[in-house]
Amino acid sequence: MATTADVHPVDEILPVRQLAAFGLQHVLAMYAGAVAVPLIVGGAMKLSAADLAYLITADLLVCGVATLVQCVGFWRFGVRLPIMQGCTFAAVSPMVLIGTKGGGLPAVYGAVIVAGLAIMLLAPVFGRLLRFFPPLVTGTVILIIGVSLLPVAGNWAAGGAGAKDFGEPKNLALAAFVLLAVLAVQRFAPAFLARIAVLTGIVVGLAVAVPFGFANFSGVRGADWVGISTPFHFGAPAFHGSAIVSMLVVALVTMTETTGDLIAVGELTGRTVEPRSLADGLRADGLSTVLGGVFNTFPYTAYAQNVGLVGMTRVRSRWVVAAAGGILVLLGLLPKLGAVVAAVPEPVLGGAGLVMFGTVAASGLRTLAGVDFHGNNNLTVVAVSVAIGMLPVGVPTVYGRFPDWFQTVMNSGISAGCVSAVVLNLVFNHLPARAGSDTAGPACAATADGAARRRWR
Repeated sequence: MATTADVHPVDEILPVRQLAAFGLQHVLAMYAGAVAVPLIVGGAMKLSAADLAYLITADLLVCGVATLVQCVGFWRFGVRLPIMQGCTFAAVSPMVLIGTKGGGLPAVYGAVIVAGLAIMLLAPVFGRLLRFFPPLVTGTVILIIGVSLLPVAGNWAAGGAGAKDFGEPKNLALAAFVLLAVLAVQRFAPAFLARIAVLTGIVVGLAVAVPFGFANFSGVRGADWVGISTPFHFGAPAFHGSAIVSMLVVALVTMTETTGDLIAVGELTGRTVEPRSLADGLRADGLSTVLGGVFNTFPYTAYAQNVGLVGMTRVRSRWVVAAAGGILVLLGLLPKLGAVVAAVPEPVLGGAGLVMFGTVAASGLRTLAGVDFHGNNNLTVVAVSVAIGMLPVGVPTVYGRFPDWFQTVMNSGISAGCVSAVVLNLVFNHLPARAGSDTAGPACAATADGAARRRWR
């Protein structure tokens, strides 16, 4: 009979009280990003307030279902790791273009459904590419994920992009207070509270924010108690060739990003992602995206901000994130609850985000610490990949004059850095070495791979 010690931390089922607290922490970490996509797309299409609210509740519902599929899994769907699912920002620009000039929401949803089916078909192919992601590549990608998310936390801390009081000292002071609260709880509080340091920091920050007028609960009063998303609420899907092509490019980008996130979580939890489990995770992404197209929302991917939360709290149970998925389903069915969560001020989220996203970057550095950088070109692979990944983050308009498909791929620092790391690793470590070279080619990569894998066992 298996004992508790025989259960891998990923499969450990915690007490209900802890599942609820840790799960709510994951929801708060990703909520702002989850609702941003429907707000941006719906706003660009000039939808009414009622339709925007409908998009948000539909998004939360499918986010929850997608997270449950990814964490709990069934048959060959779901990686069965602590992975939160949410709408991908890579699809925002193409969807806005399709929605405003290429057929409206029906054309968007038709393209989303086709993209989801394509992801499911391509999942086994990506699974077989896992050998091209040694620790040299995965560490670089995890580092890029963390650093590329830091500007998101910075925008939150300053009050939220587009806010009238953006950058006001009071916003940054609130964010700094939350950051200090998170650090104090993690350092001095009992073990259980230390594990929910982010949630505790957000609650303390909210308690301070309310009397100072940061939080606005007016949306709670007008929200419905119950809301159910019905299939094809905005009309039957339309299938336009150009819309489908652009969304297929997005599908490749999201598959690349999800691959990096799944490998990162595998590293953090001590359960290495194998080709089959990677394919299962990507297949779940595809299914969630199809559900998104049917239930009036958008393409789904793994959320990197929650990867940082797993690393920071060291709570590795997938059932914690499954509980978060259940909370999202409730928020999607009970709009009034969703409005309460949405009232958390962005500076509060920014203070917590700085810790979480920094943790992702630090995890990438930890993976790279096991890579051999002597007598080879591995340092060049990391340096150039990070530079390419950070370019669109530091200069968002750098590719503004390039074709739309190119922007879709390269405007995501994560996908740009991931593609660069994979290609450069192939060039420097898998192609035959030139005559007289002191590098070891494939052997070098294998050595780095083996050394880092031993670190995680």
